[in-house]
Amino acid sequence: MSNSEETQKQDENSLQLTYNIAQNPPWGLSIFLGLQHYLAMFGGVLSVPLLLAPMMCVNDPVVTGELINTIFFISGIATLMQTCLGNRLPIVQGSTFSYIVPTIALLSLPQFQCPAGFKENPTNSTFNGIWKIRIREIQGAVMVSSLVQMIIGFTGLIGFLLRFIGPITIAPTITLIGLSLFPVSSNYAGAHWGVAALTIIILVICSQFLVNVKVPFPAYSKSKGFHKIRVAIFSLFPVLFAVAGGWILSAILTSTGNIPTGSKARTDLRSSVLSKSLWFRVPYPGQWGTPTISIAGVFGMCAGVIAGILESIGDYFACARLSGAPTPPSHAMNRGIGVEGVACFLAGAIGTGNATTSFSQNIGVIGTTKVGSRRVVQVGALLTIALALVGKFGAIFSTIPDPVIGGVFCCMFGLITAVGISNLQYVNLNSVRNLFIVGFSIIMGMVIPDYLRKNPGAIEIGVTELNQVISVLLSTSMAIGGLIAFTLDNIIPGTAEERGIRKWRDLGNKSSEASNVASIHVYDLPFGFTNKWKISKYLPFLPYYDEENNFDIPAENTVNMVDLTKE
Repeated sequence: MSNSEETQKQDENSLQLTYNIAQNPPWGLSIFLGLQHYLAMFGGVLSVPLLLAPMMCVNDPVVTGELINTIFFISGIATLMQTCLGNRLPIVQGSTFSYIVPTIALLSLPQFQCPAGFKENPTNSTFNGIWKIRIREIQGAVMVSSLVQMIIGFTGLIGFLLRFIGPITIAPTITLIGLSLFPVSSNYAGAHWGVAALTIIILVICSQFLVNVKVPFPAYSKSKGFHKIRVAIFSLFPVLFAVAGGWILSAILTSTGNIPTGSKARTDLRSSVLSKSLWFRVPYPGQWGTPTISIAGVFGMCAGVIAGILESIGDYFACARLSGAPTPPSHAMNRGIGVEGVACFLAGAIGTGNATTSFSQNIGVIGTTKVGSRRVVQVGALLTIALALVGKFGAIFSTIPDPVIGGVFCCMFGLITAVGISNLQYVNLNSVRNLFIVGFSIIMGMVIPDYLRKNPGAIEIGVTELNQVISVLLSTSMAIGGLIAFTLDNIIPGTAEERGIRKWRDLGNKSSEASNVASIHVYDLPFGFTNKWKISKYLPFLPYYDEENNFDIPAENTVNMVDLTKE
């Protein structure tokens, strides 16, 4: 074996996954692991309705709680759709910040300004109708814009573009996902750095220092009867331990009066939600009324669609790498984006006030726990749906103090950033060409959005809708960095070896040979009912395998790299 082959083999085995994408933990263990995914997504999902509710003229905590339950309900359904029929990666779907900017822009129009006095009469029927008018406008914009995402995915446009995407494009995109989220971590953790620090310390100790420590537990089986088993609980449940430890400290500091009244670090800040929420409620399409459509809203949301697609592409690659899956083939990428569009349409119909996209936080959970099983994420999705139906149970978790969530985010977003950087291992980093592209794309991905945040009126070309589209795109760091890296990597001369294309393609084709990496068939649809159909060859979102190879070797373009024969 050559030195390069030996190095590649070591890289493939370095994941050290307890369970990869195709392996299933026992059902009992899957429930606890799925609960971790629920906890990891909770802060991100919760923040969107809490942010948008006042802008929609909602000041009733009960209504806010219903919006929270609705968005969790859709997140669970979207996750099941993605893991079963979409790209089939263990990737959680949740509310997206890509739609926040166009939503805020829409609600800033004069006709949607909240009237004076609504805060003093939050349950007044007049004001109740006012906020419903606003959310119905958002619903219509999300539903129409989601059709664009479905077209982009199911027509194979994404798969075509992926022929020109390599590790130099993916590395800045994923890296900027983590870097762009640091303000969220800072805002949450800044509520009380002591609580956040304890949460981080517990998570680091459990996931890094106690990863190989196995704790004895009693067990029973028909063959052995009662016996003792050892379980690596610290590596499996670091998020649970961290959340529990930080929550307990917040409770102690709250009860002793060491946290000021009104601080987001207090455990009693959102206690009223628990007493006022319903025990059981099922969200349904049209629950706020018939959605309405406006050109301004649709154009703005389309910008959110483009930003969300670019973010999801980076998440797909990161999730595949951390879960022990091969490089995502084009049919899985196409299907994943298309199914996300379907989920966004459903989110608009039911009325979450937002859409859904891949959740970066939960990719970090996979990296921390070393559990990439698809079953775990699906169980977590079922838990999310169930808890969304029980309003009071979901309200309990809404009382998790902000610094606890912030501490978890600091670890998760840091890991995502590192995963992005790790893609550069396939690239020649002695090449000035590569160093320039990567460094320039990351810096510009941070500089341009920062400038627009400080100068909100900088984009002004005379057309409101186009202003919104351009502003959203230029405010999304992943979109800026990814597009710059993609453009420069394809126009600046460079060999496939220099760009890392060859090694990355070989990894995608040979990854099934590694002990901890699953077969390319993990991306096939359930039951294999389309894998051998002739029509699948002409549908870009379905898997197809060459008949001459007994349907065992992926057909042309399954691995999404440029054609090396044209080198």
